Amino acid sequence: MIPAPWALLAEVTHACPLHCPYCSNPLELVRKSAELSAADWARVFGEAAELGVVQAHVSGGEPLLRPDLAEIVAAAHRAGVYTQLVTSGVGLSAERLGELLDAGLNSVQLSLQDARRPGSDLIAGRVSYDDKERAAKVIRDAGVPFGLNVVLHRRNLDNLQEIIEVGANWGADRIELANTQFYGWALRNRAALLPTRDQLDRAKATVAAWRDGHGDRPELVWVMPDYYEGVPKPCMGGWGARSVTVGPDGTALPCPAAYAVPDLAPPNVRERSLAWIWAESPAFNAYRGTDWMTGPCRECPRREIDFGGCRCQAHALTGDAARTDPACSLSPDHHLIRTAAESADEGTVAVPLVYRRPGAVDSTDGSSRVSGSV
Repeated sequence: MIPAPWALLAEVTHACPLHCPYCSNPLELVRKSAELSAADWARVFGEAAELGVVQAHVSGGEPLLRPDLAEIVAAAHRAGVYTQLVTSGVGLSAERLGELLDAGLNSVQLSLQDARRPGSDLIAGRVSYDDKERAAKVIRDAGVPFGLNVVLHRRNLDNLQEIIEVGANWGADRIELANTQFYGWALRNRAALLPTRDQLDRAKATVAAWRDGHGDRPELVWVMPDYYEGVPKPCMGGWGARSVTVGPDGTALPCPAAYAVPDLAPPNVRERSLAWIWAESPAFNAYRGTDWMTGPCRECPRREIDFGGCRCQAHALTGDAARTDPACSLSPDHHLIRTAAESADEGTVAVPLVYRRPGAVDSTDGSSRVSGSV
């Protein structure tokens, strides 16, 4: 029997004021005209609750760009689903947050690109650090549970101590230190973002020292990149095992990176119920369990622990989503990961960033001009 999912990633829009080069959105973004309506989302949340989902991450893009966001949040609240707003902070005023809290919003996760204004604005692709600082105050003053998400990479890992201090000073209860996962936009920018092994070793030591000195004030969640471990991460706890992603146009996926897996034919919530999508759809069953496994995964004693690693990464690097994730040291394709990591260790010349959308110029010398337009 397939266990019920417990989480829903509700990507209510792909529109965003930021242009981050590691964005988890697909390279082909959904247009506003194709987005689900608030009524559609109300039905999705209702079906999700019936299926067993208890928590929804209301995300994007930037969900604050939806003028009907409060209506969407209220629908989730009526369905009994805990909601977390995942936001860049751009446009988050006390009035807007109050409206969302009145609708039933439970918590907020704010993104931060770097500890200081120049680095944060550079990675975001637009002037936004001050917006984030203001948003943090709004969240803190409202007394709502406050998480900070920081995507880590070559350009900000050396600032990790200061990043943690900023999060603590801003009042975050929890800081997710998420090392970049290289698919989609991040894979396109891998040469610019992949850190060195030394950087990661120093960063791990920084996290350990903070925990020793401060405990869980704030709580630090360290998400290790798999390029340097030799052991792949389980794909969302196993393909189609824990979570459902619903894109802005209703496309349903086992994980947010699965847009890029070819021949998956993902179902759409406009056409099928979430219960059918979860239990019956070929897309959600494609890599469930272990029967699909090939190569060293088939006999591996870890096959029900890491499930062969990330299917999306396997496809992105080898062209075949059924191959062993190259992050695994036993994979016949592990050289693809090893070569990239070795190149990062040897590289000394800054590589220009490719932004999610035009609007920023990265000169790689610290004098980059950043667009202030949305």
